[in-house]
Amino acid sequence: MPSHPVPLDHPLLLSATGLERQLGERRLWSQLDLALAGGDRLGLVAPSGSGKTLLLRTLALLDPQQAGTIRLLGRSPAAWGLPRWRAMVQYLAQRPVATGGTVEANLRGPWRFRERRGQGGWSPERITGWLAALGRDPSFLDYDAERLSGGELQLLALLRGLQFDPTVLLLDEPTASLDGATTAAVEALLIAWLSAGPRACVLISHDGEQIGRFATCTLELPR
Repeated sequence: MPSHPVPLDHPLLLSATGLERQLGERRLWSQLDLALAGGDRLGLVAPSGSGKTLLLRTLALLDPQQAGTIRLLGRSPAAWGLPRWRAMVQYLAQRPVATGGTVEANLRGPWRFRERRGQGGWSPERITGWLAALGRDPSFLDYDAERLSGGELQLLALLRGLQFDPTVLLLDEPTASLDGATTAAVEALLIAWLSAGPRACVLISHDGEQIGRFATCTLELPR
């Protein structure tokens, strides 16, 4: 079953039908369907070890698709091409990594890639506005990225993803290393960002209360 009925006035952004994941003799999930419309915040509900991260990585085409079909705006991965798909369906890992240099250098760097051309480019005003919303001042941009704490790395990864305005954002425990106040600020920022365009997100969280307050719909992974 899809995650929920999609209203006719909401564009269908990402859909999947009949997805399966097998690890050796172990079946994690099968016959998995989902449908994401603009503004959706889908929370994945399943116990640890059930393949939630693998599902996000499959949707982002970072892991092989074993069965079923995936469509983005009605088009197949082959029709988009791998670089464009991954630019539009972005996966944010629970434990992100940073390259050498400052936070700003890590945010600027990906703009060099060909698939980012025509997206407007680096916007320090936008980034500093988001930092303010997260309770950080602009000096955060000067931090050594390789010396960031786990929570600071998660903020860097979030900013790095948001700046490209992907169609679908796949969030793997995005606030696991953050305190309560910063977690609330991240959730508010995500809701505001989603409301600014036809966008959707999928959230993995070990915190059931976070799923309850943030998600507009949920999906339990079928066995």
